[in-house]
Amino acid sequence: MSCYFVAQIKIHDEAEYKKYLDGTDAVFAAFKGEIIAVDDHPTVLEGEWEYSRIVMIRFPDEADLRRWYDSPGYREIVKHRWRASEADVLIVKGR
Repeated sequence: MSCYFVAQIKIHDEAEYKKYLDGTDAVFAAFKGEIIAVDDHPTVLEGEWEYSRIVMIRFPDEADLRRWYDSPGYREIVKHRWRASEADVLIVKGR
């Protein structure tokens, strides 16, 4: 069953966040993930959206997602995202 990494991100330091982005492709490539969407201006149909960006990544299953998220390579670069932003990050199970 596919599993999705969904992050709603409030970026407050673009330069530091760029350091995160600069490292993501190399780390991401080894973990069978597929970027589904990255949007800095999604259309809100209901409620309020107070973030800077939304990211959705599909993995074959939760085990692959967690291998990526917990990998030493991702742990090394995610510190830049943590310093540059606040985020609500979810695992969403799908088809």
